[in-house]
Amino acid sequence: MVAVRTDDASSLWKHFRELRTDETRNRLIERYLHIVRFNAERVASKLPMEVELDDLISAGIFGLMNAIDAFDPARGIKFETYCVQRIRGAMLDELRAMDWVPRLVRTRVHLLDSASRELEAELGRGPSHAELARRLSLNEEEFQKVLRDATTVVVNSLSRAQGDSNSNRELESVDILPDRNGVDPVEEMLKNDLKDLITRGLSRAERLVILLYYYENLTMKEIGSTLALSESRVSQMHTSVMNRLKEHLCAQQRDLALSA
Repeated sequence: MVAVRTDDASSLWKHFRELRTDETRNRLIERYLHIVRFNAERVASKLPMEVELDDLISAGIFGLMNAIDAFDPARGIKFETYCVQRIRGAMLDELRAMDWVPRLVRTRVHLLDSASRELEAELGRGPSHAELARRLSLNEEEFQKVLRDATTVVVNSLSRAQGDSNSNRELESVDILPDRNGVDPVEEMLKNDLKDLITRGLSRAERLVILLYYYENLTMKEIGSTLALSESRVSQMHTSVMNRLKEHLCAQQRDLALSA
């Protein structure tokens, strides 16, 4: 086997052009790998965090391999200049393959956003759908399709890093997902305060009527059966409590107005 100096680019290229061995190709890849990483970092800096740098580097290496196979030194072009276009092209091809939203859709959404901003600046308010459609020269059906495209579901990674200024702990998106079935403690506190205000000063029977009617959603008849009272008696108690509560709230409103 012919010895090849790994620190001599011209020797590597000469050996590769003559024999095209995998060993020499691999040495050339190692020699120019820094170009792949440099371009991958530049591309990644303009992309969402969900795009992995390693994926771009892997795609760039394939571009580098293609550039090595196709490079012709007789053209008088430095390989470092020639390979960049192939490397970046391979990365962009990988990004297009990863992106499930067609380019036409993204273009239309961009036009919709631009038209919306322009009209808002001109009108001093948010534009209506009809105004946006006229600005984009679209009929109703075409405009509705653009709207559907604009609201296409976006896929986000749950492992995406999230900053937390109040903690040194590293968070991911999954850590801060809202629990839509959870109870808001502030809302519960306000509800309890309102309940206390409404039932303050009421007898036990009156409190039960209000709580069963407004919080348990029972009918007057069901409340009467529960408390061993007639439906008319429950209705009378409810009316009496509502009138007293109204007077109480009106008095509080007057007091607040006087103290303001």
